[in-house]
This record gives sequence, structure tokens and C-alpha cells, in this order.
Amino acid sequence: VLENQDMQDSIKPQKVEFHSLNFNTTLHWQPGWAREARDALYFVQYKVYGQSMWRNKDDCWGIPGRVCDLTRETSDIQEPYYGRVRATLAGVSSSWSLSCRFTPWRETMIGPPMVTVVHSNKSITVKLQAPHSPYKRKRGSKITMTNYYDLLYQVFIINNLLDEQHRVLVYEGKDKVIKIQDLRPGVSYCIVAKTYVPMLDRSSAYSSRQCTVL
Repeated sequence: VLENQDMQDSIKPQKVEFHSLNFNTTLHWQPGWAREARDALYFVQYKVYGQSMWRNKDDCWGIPGRVCDLTRETSDIQEPYYGRVRATLAGVSSSWSLSCRFTPWRETMIGPPMVTVVHSNKSITVKLQAPHSPYKRKRGSKITMTNYYDLLYQVFIINNLLDEQHRVLVYEGKDKVIKIQDLRPGVSYCIVAKTYVPMLDRSSAYSSRQCTVL
């Protein structure tokens, strides 16, 4: 019995955590501390906070991987959720490992906007597009993150002549098209942008650089 108990403890999944970007939500975990725990199979359940019944996630039932997509199961973005994982190896099952409480609306990371740059001889026009959520309208188009949050865009310019790491904030607001004027011809400029959620005081990562020479 003791050996069994030891095995149960040694294969128990560690660090069960939700990761979420633009409401694309996955549950991640690490294998137990025993070396052979890497060969374990995993079983995932989830529930809304306050419910007594756990539900099996069929696609993540007896899987060798350590990630489970729960985007569909967490689509009520104001609700708090829990996930839990157990491991089975050689006929022995661990106890369940529980995640922290996860509320998508509060905790999902917002991605950066898509940035397009058009230049003329002394100015750059920057076009921004909000990131998309995985959820769709009845007609099939994806709903953007501006449906769920009051988003601001932060646009930065990098003058490659001066310093490639030095970003200057040139715009913050809701406009999707921004014109940056009075730039020097023949100079290479790069644009990066972030999405900012004032209500949560949270910024996205930077977008990829869009560079142009005037």
C-alpha cells in the first residue's frame, strides 16, 4: 500500500495553471517529480466556481500531452473557473491537482494590434486592427476584443538612425488610423504598437515591427 501511495504522490501533476491570450484558453501542467512520471497519461476536468459537479474534458482524457484547450468550456468570460488534472501510470492514479481560480475577462492577456504602415515622403500612416477573440458572430466572422473591453492603442516610433531600442510614444487613443507627420526623408523608421486596457491597467506585448524608409 505504501509503495502505491508513494507512486501516487510521485506522479501527481504539478503547477496546474490557466494560460489565456485573447480568450484562447489552455490548461497547462508539469509532470510529477518521479522520473517515470513523464510516461504518465493525464485526465482533465473543469467546472464553474460554485458548481459541485466536475465535468470531464473528453479531448483531454487519457492524453500524454501536458496542455488542454479549454477555450470553448470557458466561453462565459465573466464566470470564474477551475481546472484539475490527475495522472495515471502502470495502473496507479494520482490524486487531483487543482488550478487557481481563473476568470477569463479579468485574466486573459490581450494581444497587440495588427499594424500596417503606409508611407509618403514626410509622413507615415499607421493602420491598426484590434486582436480577434476565438468567438464568432452568427454570420461566422470573429468578434474582436474591442467588443469586450474599452481598448486604447499605443503607437511608438523608432528612429533607426538614433537608437534601435529607443521607442517614442507618438499616439495613445482609440483611432484606428494615425498619421505621423514631419518625418525626415531618407530615414528608416519602425512602428510598434500595444493594446492597453485602462480598466485593468494592463498592456499587451509590443506588435511586431513594421519598418519603412521615407
